[in-house]
Amino acid sequence: MSMDFGSSIGSSSLGSGFGVSSSNKSSNNSAIMENLRQQIAVANAQELISKMSDKCFQKCVSKPGVSLDNSEQKCVAMCMDRYMDAWNLVSQTYTSRLSQEHGQLASSGM
Repeated sequence: MSMDFGSSIGSSSLGSGFGVSSSNKSSNNSAIMENLRQQIAVANAQELISKMSDKCFQKCVSKPGVSLDNSEQKCVAMCMDRYMDAWNLVSQTYTSRLSQEHGQLASSGM
């Protein structure tokens, strides 16, 4: 007497993703992807702030001490404002170009 475990497992709920429906998988995948996007956004923001701080500090503070004098504070503040303005402009331009290219691909049927 031989038993065919392969066919019984393949048709059971265990063989089809442990009883998880495809809609649950889809919503779970969406939640995971959204969480990943958020983590990437946070990491990118942290990297931006770190780079901006390093570059502006190097540019504005010639002799590090206990505190920044008024001119160093002004320089750092203006540097950070310019850095953020430039980053925002680049980000908007990049996003706009991606949207244009996506629209061109969609209209050409690709």
